[in-house]
Amino acid sequence: QLANLQLRDGQTYADTAESRTMKTYSLTGERGMILDRNGIPLVQNITLYRLQVIPSKIADMTALLQQLTPIVDLTPQDIADFRDDMHHNSRYKEVTLKSDLSDVEVARFAVNEFHFPGVTVESYQQRAYPYGAELAHVVGYVSKINDSDLQKLAKAGEEENYAADHNIGKQGIEGYYEKALHGTTGYQEVEVDNHGRVVRLLKEVPPV
Repeated sequence: QLANLQLRDGQTYADTAESRTMKTYSLTGERGMILDRNGIPLVQNITLYRLQVIPSKIADMTALLQQLTPIVDLTPQDIADFRDDMHHNSRYKEVTLKSDLSDVEVARFAVNEFHFPGVTVESYQQRAYPYGAELAHVVGYVSKINDSDLQKLAKAGEEENYAADHNIGKQGIEGYYEKALHGTTGYQEVEVDNHGRVVRLLKEVPPV
């Protein structure tokens, strides 16, 4: 049996092991709600989808972008923004190629996903304000995390808690109660194949 495992089937098992890697995903919880005194929501959380790319897993980025353009309707601005973000992030970290994908774009990518190792679709939540400008001065808003925000988070020791976040509360209630509304980020430790698909869940700590 040892001979079978090591000599006859050794390369097969080695290839299988090499094609699987361990990965840790940060898990963000749903952003806290803001209600008026009668329990009426003043904000909404809407689920959207974005296309994520890990640059280190892409051999030819230009070819990849050309192949994905008709599938998810990439615009020159999408590509320019992606390349800019890519240069400001680690090549081992996921970078957003396109946000707010339509149902058709998600479906087209799903049937072609096996062609694109290192590229995945993930869900995220976006804040919406049903009362618009009427309550904007009180409720505030959330916006993309900038360099100034990153410095404040690092100083407060909260940087890791925003590993999976792109937005943070600005002004009004959204800003003042940011810590309570954001909560605590969780994580999953998983085993993935060479296409980035999850093979096995090893550990999960849910967000709060």
